[in-house]
Amino acid sequence: MTDLVHEFIFTTAARTPDREALTYQGDRHDYAALSLAVQSAAGAFLESGLARGERVAVYLEKRIETVTSMFGASAAGGVFVPVNSLLKPEQVSYILADCNVRILVTSLDRLKVLAAVLAQCPDLRTVMVVGAADELPAIKGVSVVRWADVLRHAVEKSRHRVIDTDMAAILYTSGSTGKPKGVVLSHRNMVAGAKSVASYLENTPDDRILAVLPLSFDYGLSQLTTAFHAGATAVLINHLLPRDIVKAVEAERITGLAGVPPLWLQLAQLKWPEDCSLRYITNSGGAMQRVTLDALRASLPKVKPYLMYGLTEAFRSTFLPPSEVDRRPDSIGKAIPNAEILVLRPDGSECEPGEAGELVHRGALVSLGYWNDTEKTSQRFKPLRSAQHGLPIPEMAVWSGDIVRADAEGFLYFISRNDEMIKTSGYRVSPTEVEEVVYATQLVSEAAAIGVAHPALGQAIVVVASARGTTEVDAAALLASCKPHLPAYMLPQRVIPWEGSLPRNPNGKIDRKLLAARFEAIFTESVK
Repeated sequence: MTDLVHEFIFTTAARTPDREALTYQGDRHDYAALSLAVQSAAGAFLESGLARGERVAVYLEKRIETVTSMFGASAAGGVFVPVNSLLKPEQVSYILADCNVRILVTSLDRLKVLAAVLAQCPDLRTVMVVGAADELPAIKGVSVVRWADVLRHAVEKSRHRVIDTDMAAILYTSGSTGKPKGVVLSHRNMVAGAKSVASYLENTPDDRILAVLPLSFDYGLSQLTTAFHAGATAVLINHLLPRDIVKAVEAERITGLAGVPPLWLQLAQLKWPEDCSLRYITNSGGAMQRVTLDALRASLPKVKPYLMYGLTEAFRSTFLPPSEVDRRPDSIGKAIPNAEILVLRPDGSECEPGEAGELVHRGALVSLGYWNDTEKTSQRFKPLRSAQHGLPIPEMAVWSGDIVRADAEGFLYFISRNDEMIKTSGYRVSPTEVEEVVYATQLVSEAAAIGVAHPALGQAIVVVASARGTTEVDAAALLASCKPHLPAYMLPQRVIPWEGSLPRNPNGKIDRKLLAARFEAIFTESVK
């Protein structure tokens, strides 16, 4: 029985050692080799003095060492902290200091950029440098060593004993405002999540899963855990262009591909091979627009689309079976196996069908809270009244902050995040509802609806959009096309043309908060 996340690799290696486990740019590891590499990494961390539960940060692009160091930290009895490779030095140093990282695994070029801020990380003791490095920089109070040397000289040491309720990883949520929060995941969280997802995706050892998304993103990391649980192959890619993904799918005979809505929007506009090897695609991180889904299904008619919803605090919550896509393409489905999803009013009572309420998740996937932040944890993680049934110790559930509704059959529909709802003329408007109509006009390539301060309306709806092709968005034509499909209070007050792709956060989602901050004063300034 597998109770700890790294045991996925060891268990599969014992069963099918010769089966391909992980590949990157032609470097291919079978499960036996990957198991050995993870055990060597665990030995290196223990040799460097890693204590039980101490944190190992990994600040690398996707590559073999990224995976072996993360799972090696887990195997040693430590906690791995994957740091998004797009983050800047100040953001990286904040994460390292916030969760008291002891060991950092990175590359020489990244270390040179980080060197000036590592003094702000008082608990850091060792930096392990991956890749070629003739000369290593000296950092006061920190031992800087070559990854290859540490692996070569590490000796077998007794690993720290951990159980499934112990910490396994800390994933930092991204955001354009405020400091990121570290979501603490237990081994039980990660193992339960991988088993649940692999069951409804029907993953087998024959699957080849392309890891496109950042491994610091729970949705991206799950591509590894799901693959290793199923004994499948994970293929790593650091793509520059969407076309690179299509090429990789074809070259590696990929069967499973996960993406977020902005990425699917780009991929839907590309030509896919007629004999595409994909068995399924998955979407999470926001609602996929109907026109995008229709385009993908037209290009990939044999591929099963799984529309999903998740949050870092509970990994994955719902999925829509492909058999239901034609009937309810706007739904995020029902609860995944081994989870219960509730729609609750502010007082904790359950909403009626069709009534909007907050999505609340209970079960084995609910994380351990936010690292070193009892206040924010208490705001999001609360006792669930309806599930206690007289138990002396209340069960903790996670309140997502997302507004959804359920239909009469129990299928859920995402409306908006609590903090993204636009409050205009006394109405609460979901930005995704506006965006759905905007995309349906087929006059834009990308669009984001935001609420900005307005002296008369409270907030005005503004759409920031980029055009198809090289021409600028025709604001008048777009508004005219939207008018028959939106009530007056939902019509955008202004369309702002945007050149190129809309800004993304580190997880690849369109950054509505950044856009709202940029245009927050466009109406109030005109009044002065």
